[in-house]
Amino acid sequence: MVITSMQSNTGIFAGAGAAAILARLRAFLSPQEIGCHLVGGYIRDSLLGRASHDIDLTVAGDAVGLARQVADAFQAKFVLLDEIHQVARVVLLRHEERWYLDFATTRGTIEEDLAKRDFTIDAIAMELDHLEAGWNPVQLIDPLDGLADLERRLIRIAGNYAFIDDPARLLRAVRLAAELDFSIDTETEAIIERDRELIKGVSGERVGDELGRIMETGRAAGSLRYLDQLGLLDLILPELAASKGVEQPKEHYWNVFDHSLEAVAAVERLLVALTREGDLLDSLTFSLDLADHFGQEVAGGRTRRGLIKLAALLHDVAKPQTKRIDENGRMRFLGHSQQGAGITDSIMERLRFSSRERRMVTRMIEQHLRPGHLSNGEEMPTRRAIYRYFRDTAEVGIDTLFLSLADHLGTRGPALEMESWQGHVEVTRCMLARWFEEETTVSPPRLINGHDLIDRFGLAPGPRIGVILESVREAQASGEIATKEEALDFVRKELERCD
Repeated sequence: MVITSMQSNTGIFAGAGAAAILARLRAFLSPQEIGCHLVGGYIRDSLLGRASHDIDLTVAGDAVGLARQVADAFQAKFVLLDEIHQVARVVLLRHEERWYLDFATTRGTIEEDLAKRDFTIDAIAMELDHLEAGWNPVQLIDPLDGLADLERRLIRIAGNYAFIDDPARLLRAVRLAAELDFSIDTETEAIIERDRELIKGVSGERVGDELGRIMETGRAAGSLRYLDQLGLLDLILPELAASKGVEQPKEHYWNVFDHSLEAVAAVERLLVALTREGDLLDSLTFSLDLADHFGQEVAGGRTRRGLIKLAALLHDVAKPQTKRIDENGRMRFLGHSQQGAGITDSIMERLRFSSRERRMVTRMIEQHLRPGHLSNGEEMPTRRAIYRYFRDTAEVGIDTLFLSLADHLGTRGPALEMESWQGHVEVTRCMLARWFEEETTVSPPRLINGHDLIDRFGLAPGPRIGVILESVREAQASGEIATKEEALDFVRKELERCD
């Protein structure tokens, strides 16, 4: 066993919230004489100075039963994670912050338990009893030299059979490298390639979770290329494999597959540009509002930031099967947006994304060509066109504008024409101005309803009423009408014209 002494002034456990929770847990366990160790990601993140609300603990004995006791004593929520392997979670709130305490039964001695973990940087532990008042020096148990790997910023497998024991670790290695900005050591890379087929046996939910977490990092594009090099990407997203080597028209710098990865990279560049002057978006205002928008959580800790990258990766997934050469020798991909939305929905269902996430990503893909069409004219989009766009894109109107910008960058690549690019950005700026400053254009208040049409014009209830009301809202958004009387007069004229 390797034991390394760490002084408290290193700031390993500096968070006041964690300190209070762990002190309370120690006081609860001490009378029961239950051996307990802090392990895994919490130790790792603390040593790296990264904030974490996830605390992993191993206990000698019944971890599930102990977690129930802690949940009751702390007035927290109990969640059974794995009854067979004795793993349970306690979710508690402290000063409006949510904390997760994961309890697992120690497998053999603590050294034997650490040897069964995924990577050496997660195979570091300390006894909870060593936390005295005032944060005295602590001793870290480090049998696999994980501290040295932390210093070298290296992901190294804890044991030769780690991926066989849990194949989800194949993706976790790449995800950790992306989150921490670490490298995977060459021996571990070789073992990943050896064991990569095992990923086929991992549940869609776990694959989706790891993929989603990769997308949340600022290194998603590079990580996707890395997954491809390791032979994992085709195994988790076989639908993408068909796009490799599929050529595109001359205005495209890359083939379909490489273009898709470059679109993800472009999204990351654009998100960085929101907070950096003089970059790609120097003529775009509302940057802070947009940064907040993309940081909004959608489901399960996943944000709009990650979902737009997933949309960028899959936006052309249907191009291989829709590729045609017309009578003029022009390469076409008719219907690829609609077919791609359907394929993406099936992928996300398999990976157990939420219904809202599926709806948002598929809508982005379905509509991703729309902003580009609005950018092709010499004039700015009309109020009516802007209303229709935001109506059809619903809650992903802003996201789809940025997907279109990323698609533009991922199409031209090094051959980007700045005049065309700046025109696209200017159209985006115009549409965002309508969104943020002129809500009456994007979502005008309703002037009349179906009852007005029935009472005033004697129309029967049915689909026709919805069509008429939508026409009224379009006219209102374009500035043609502004009052109820004008709306009713508009309807009267429309009915006379149709009769």
